[in-house]
Amino acid sequence: MRTRAAVLCAAATVLAGSVAAVPAHAARTAPAAPAAPAAAPVWKKCATSDYPTLQCASLTVPLDHARPSGRQITLALSRVPHTAKTSQGPLLVNPGGPGGSGLTLAGFVASTLPKAVAAQYDVIGFDPRGVGRSTPALDCVPGHFKPVRPDTVPSTPALEQANVERAKSFAAACGRKYADVLPYIDTVSAVRDMESIRSALGAERINYFGYSYGTYLGAVYAKLYPERVRRLVLDSIVDPSGVWYDDNLGQDYAFDDRHRALMAWIAKYDARYQLGTDPAKVEARWYAMRAALARTPAEGRIGASELEDTFIPGGYYDGYWPYLAEAFAAYVHDGRTGPLVEAYDNFATVDGSGDNGYSVYTAVQCRDTAWRRTWSRWSADTWAVYGKAPFMAWNNAWYNAPCAFWPTAALKPVDIANTELPPALLFQATRDAATPYPGGTRVHRLLAGSRLVVEDGGGNHGISLSGNACLDGYLAAYLADGTLPHGTGTADAADAVCPKSPDPEPLTAKAASVSSRGSALHGLLGFRR
Repeated sequence: MRTRAAVLCAAATVLAGSVAAVPAHAARTAPAAPAAPAAAPVWKKCATSDYPTLQCASLTVPLDHARPSGRQITLALSRVPHTAKTSQGPLLVNPGGPGGSGLTLAGFVASTLPKAVAAQYDVIGFDPRGVGRSTPALDCVPGHFKPVRPDTVPSTPALEQANVERAKSFAAACGRKYADVLPYIDTVSAVRDMESIRSALGAERINYFGYSYGTYLGAVYAKLYPERVRRLVLDSIVDPSGVWYDDNLGQDYAFDDRHRALMAWIAKYDARYQLGTDPAKVEARWYAMRAALARTPAEGRIGASELEDTFIPGGYYDGYWPYLAEAFAAYVHDGRTGPLVEAYDNFATVDGSGDNGYSVYTAVQCRDTAWRRTWSRWSADTWAVYGKAPFMAWNNAWYNAPCAFWPTAALKPVDIANTELPPALLFQATRDAATPYPGGTRVHRLLAGSRLVVEDGGGNHGISLSGNACLDGYLAAYLADGTLPHGTGTADAADAVCPKSPDPEPLTAKAASVSSRGSALHGLLGFRR
C-alpha cells in the first residue's frame, strides 16, 4: 500500500468507499511478551543546520524477539531532548512507509510544534529494522527502478510477462540475499522493537505520533502494549480492514480522483498553461503525452512508467501541482523535456535512492499478510480497476507484484480494535488518496474513546504540521495537556472539522525550478506508501 510518508512519504493504500468490518480472519492477538532488556542509548551530537539540537544513538535488539539471546541487529535512533523543567516523556515519531526513515522527522516535529509544547518532550525518531542507518539495511536489487522500465500497462502478453519476470526476480533476489532476515521484517517485529526502545529509554509509557503506515504501526503497538501508551496521534490513517491487497486496489481509485483534480486545477489556470479549459480534454492531452513517451522516452530516461512515477506524488501533496503543470505544458507546447526530467529527479522516489525503502516496503507488506498467489487474479483485478481508474492501477500493481511470489510465509493481520487505551487523536483529510477517508472513520470506531479531526475537502497526505492552523491547534492542545475535541457520540462522525488548506497558485516565474519541493513535512514523508 503506497503510504510512505515523505509524502510520506506516504508510499502505504486503502479501500476507498468501503465500510466493511475488520475481517473475521484477523488475528486474535495474544498478550505481548515483554521486550528483551536493552541498554540505555548513548546519545551523541548529530546536528544539522535545520535541526541544531539533534542527537543520535543506536540500540541493539534481537532479530527474533522470541529468541532474545540469538542474533542481534541495530536500530538507528535520533532525539531532540526536552528543555522544560518537567518532561512528559518520549514522543516517538514515524513517517510511514513501511521503509521510511524517521531520524530527521524528530527534528522536524520538535521544531514545528509550538515551542512550549515541544520543550516538554524528548522527541525520538528511529529507522525501523532494515531501514536507512539501521543494520542490516535491506537493498534487494540495487537499481530495480532504473529507467527506462517496461510500460506498466501490459498492452501485449509479452509486456505483461516482462513485468511479471521483473517482480519474480526481485522477490527471488530478496530471498537469496536475506533468507535469514526476511522472516523478521514485519510490522509486529517493528512493534517489538518500539517496546525495546521504550524500555531502553527507561519510560513507563510512551507518546506516539505516526503518519501514513506509521498509523498502522502505532495502532498495532497500542494493541500489543496498551498499558504502555500515554498519548497516541495518528495522521492519514491506514484502513486495517484491507491490509494490504484490497487497500492497494482502493488506493487506485483515490489516486485517479486526485489526478483528475490536478487536471481540473490546470484547466482553471488555462491562461497560464494553455492546455485547455475542459478538465477532460486536459486529461486527454496528459494521456497523449504518456503515449508519446512510451514510444520515445524523454532524454532516454522518462518513459510512460517514469511519467507515472513523476505525477503520482501530486496525489500526495498538491504543492507539487504547479511544478508538474509547468513540466506538462513545456513538453506539450515546445517539446522541452528538461522540466519533465527535473520533476522526475525531484519528485519520483522509485529511483536508486529509494532502493532501501522499496526493499523494506515489500519485505514488510509481503510478510504481514497473505497476498493473492495466482497472477491471473492480480491481472483480472487490475484490468477491472484500470477500466474505471487508469492513472495508477497498473503502476501500483507492479509495485506490489513481488508479494505474489514472496519467499516467506505470511502472517495474519493484527486486529487493532482496542478498548484499553487512553483517548487517541486522529487526523484525516476527506480526499486523501494514499489513505482514503474510510480508513480514518473505521479506526475511529475501532479505538474506543478516540477523537477524529477532519480536514474537509483536503486532499493532501500528512495534514498536521503542514500549516493548517486549525489542525495544528488540536494537535498542540492534545500534546500539551491531553485536551481533545468534544466527542459527537457517533463513532462514524468527525469530532471536529477544519477547513482545507488553500489550493496552490501557479508559479510566479515560468522558468521556476522544480527543485523546490514544497513543505518540509512532505519532503520528509517521502511518497510511495
